[in-house]
Amino acid sequence: MLRERALKVVLVLVGLLFTAGVYPLMVFFSREPAVAMLLSLYVTLGIFLLLAARNPSAHRSLIAFTAWSSFAHGGVMAVQAYRKLIERGELVGVVVLFIIGIALIVLAPAKGERVSAAAA
Repeated sequence: MLRERALKVVLVLVGLLFTAGVYPLMVFFSREPAVAMLLSLYVTLGIFLLLAARNPSAHRSLIAFTAWSSFAHGGVMAVQAYRKLIERGELVGVVVLFIIGIALIVLAPAKGERVSAAAA
C-alpha cells in the first residue's frame, strides 16, 4: 500500500518534471534543433507518466521504459562529460536521471501485481 502510494507520487513528480520541458522546448525550437527534439520526447513521456499514475500496475512497461531510458540517457551524458563533450555541470542531470531510474525500478509493481481498490 505504501509502496503503491510512493510509486504514484514518483510518477506524478517525474511526469510534471518531464512535462515542464515544454517551455524550454519552445525556447530551443529554432536555436538547438537536437535539444528541442529530445525535449519533445520527454514532454510526451511526462504526459503519459501522469496518466500512468492513476493505475501503475497497468503501465508496467511504460514505467520500465522510463527507468531504463533514464539510465541510458544518464550513462551517455556521463561519458560525454568524462570526454569533455559537454560541461561538467551537466553531471547534475546524470544524478537526477539515475535517481529517477532507481526510484522507478525499486517501486515498480511486480508482474501480476494489482493496485488495490482503496489505493486507486
